Amino acid sequence: MILLLDTSTPVCRLILVEGESQVVHEWQADRTLAKGLLGYLQSKLQEQSKAFADITGIGVYQGPGSFTGLRIGLTVLNTIADSQRIPIVGAQGDDWQQQALQRLNAGENDQIVLPFYGSEAHITTPRK
Repeated sequence: MILLLDTSTPVCRLILVEGESQVVHEWQADRTLAKGLLGYLQSKLQEQSKAFADITGIGVYQGPGSFTGLRIGLTVLNTIADSQRIPIVGAQGDDWQQQALQRLNAGENDQIVLPFYGSEAHITTPRK
């Protein structure tokens, strides 16, 4: 089973892909993403009678989007990928899901996916 996740907006989008079958879940996470993402993933896997050990690949939308949402989603998925030794790839654009599936099917593995914010960071300069 391949897990695809997009946390770039207040609505968390999870797609579980097994063969030709795709199950899409959406969760209005808003400000509860950090607190609830891991439990949400576990519960959706359990609904399919699956566990993290059943995941064969992870594809993640890496941005642009919400700074905090991207950091939370990528941190959780990078941690799962590393601890379970699952390949993980990041993708951008409207067809990110297809890109991620193609990369995973080609045997690619980014090992760590970094966020793409779409612009330079706005760093506040010290006043003194």
